[in-house]
Amino acid sequence: MSEQAGDGVILRLDDVHTYYGSIHALKGVSLEVREGEIVTLIGANGAGKSTTLRSINGLNHPRDGRIRFGDKDITNDPAHAIVKMGISQSPEGRKLFPRMSVLENLEMGTFQRRDKGNFKEDLDRVYSLFPRLLERKAQKAGTLSGGEQQMVAIGRALMARPKLLMLDEPSMGLAPIFVEKIFEIVREINEQGTPILLVEQNALMALDTAQRGYVMETGRIALADEAKALRTNEQVRKTYLGETE
Repeated sequence: MSEQAGDGVILRLDDVHTYYGSIHALKGVSLEVREGEIVTLIGANGAGKSTTLRSINGLNHPRDGRIRFGDKDITNDPAHAIVKMGISQSPEGRKLFPRMSVLENLEMGTFQRRDKGNFKEDLDRVYSLFPRLLERKAQKAGTLSGGEQQMVAIGRALMARPKLLMLDEPSMGLAPIFVEKIFEIVREINEQGTPILLVEQNALMALDTAQRGYVMETGRIALADEAKALRTNEQVRKTYLGETE
């Protein structure tokens, strides 16, 4: 793959191999996210989607291969340094502080930021995307519905002013009405200029939202294409979308 500047690639994984002890979880994963894109990773449970995100965010360093963010090699950088560089994640299961208020949880998103001067502007942005959070800003996060908690998790990630936002299973466990709302907001965040790497079990919603997609199977990229092409791919339709002729 080319590495020249100006090709619009903000994140690039080249032949990444990641292990959990002796378990070979990622077996040569290569992918890229360009400026302005939503890119989705779909696949069955255990395919390696979340491990890919953990390899990027510094929680599981690859044993082989390379990860570049912009013009920096971040393959072995610690997680806190990667957040400072501008990669922010809304994790699977949300991982909120249940006894802290909505506002306090959102404030935690600014923890690694050097510039705290734009705090109100960023908070206003989150509240404009998620008006319900403004209504509930003093409420303890643990008392919110699942959909509201997901809003807080995404809002907290946005408070870090990310150059790349990673979303891990944002629709998991949500009622269908909330799933629709969350994906609407994902599109809106992207339209405001933030590239997104989306890991999602709901392959249909993911492919309808993203511009490009990668299909993972047992630690490898099995297919890569424009999202519209994957949406109509017979193998993808049968295996991940539950559709038949």
